[in-house]
Amino acid sequence: MRKAFWSLVVLLSCSAFSADAAGIQLFNHGPNLTGAIWYPCQDKPKDVELGDLGVGVDYGLVGVKDCPVTGTKLPLIIISHGYVGWFGGHHDTAAALADAGFVVAAINHPGDCASDSSKKDDLSSYLSRPTDMVRLLDFVLQEWNGRAVVDPAKIGLFGFSKGGYTALALIGAAPDFGRVARGCTDASKFCEQIRNTDIPALAQDARIRAAVIADPIPGFFTQSNLAAITIPVQFWRAEVGIGVIDPEGTARVARALPGKPEIHDVPAGHFAFAAPCSPQLKAALPRICADKPAGFDRLAFHREFNRSVARFFHEQLVAGN
Repeated sequence: MRKAFWSLVVLLSCSAFSADAAGIQLFNHGPNLTGAIWYPCQDKPKDVELGDLGVGVDYGLVGVKDCPVTGTKLPLIIISHGYVGWFGGHHDTAAALADAGFVVAAINHPGDCASDSSKKDDLSSYLSRPTDMVRLLDFVLQEWNGRAVVDPAKIGLFGFSKGGYTALALIGAAPDFGRVARGCTDASKFCEQIRNTDIPALAQDARIRAAVIADPIPGFFTQSNLAAITIPVQFWRAEVGIGVIDPEGTARVARALPGKPEIHDVPAGHFAFAAPCSPQLKAALPRICADKPAGFDRLAFHREFNRSVARFFHEQLVAGN
């Protein structure tokens, strides 16, 4: 099953989107820190073969592998993927941001990604995700070979789905596991764990100056814990629900965000925020690729979505700074 899934990832990578001039550098830095960095580059993009990566399937993205970075004092965006996602799950958005002058870094969350889902439903995956992002940020700023081009005062965060949960936690909203436990009535391992575990404080990072949150898991968040967020937020929510990510819950979170967040309601389902699918992937994995309602154009939506995300980050991290 794992090999079949990654075969589909190949198709996802070959969507209709491509970067105008996005450099791509892969990294595998010590245990549990694997991903990619996109950045401005002057060369013309082409297919970038990523190789096996230990999952038995060769696949690729579009860009310019390991080309020199163009620019200095560039803003940095870090990306947290959703449940059992992967570092390339938002490759079109990452490439669009790189084309707009940003450095973008994304990782596979250990134990909760396509190549390793061993902890996807375990409480530990919720506790470790914010720490994963702190480690990613430390790596890019302190050890990445292109770190000199990054402005450490201009850092943003993008999170989708479970990555949206991760992002909200990282920017100050301590998740309310007690609230989730009270509504958790089944006999699942996760419910048992949150009812019987003393939850430690999760990692937060004050270096992040702006965040884009797309359709997060809403049950952990209330007006009380969201009040701790002090940075600008662009918030996207789907009007068609999926499981625990319901439109009523995300609307409640949107209303509860402090300050003046930029709110976008999208007349589509949860996976509209993931990279557009190729025709082959649409046929093979309709749950992720078949948009709701029928006729919703994910490709067209992403053109506007990516422009809006880039514009928001530019306004908050670059303009006037």
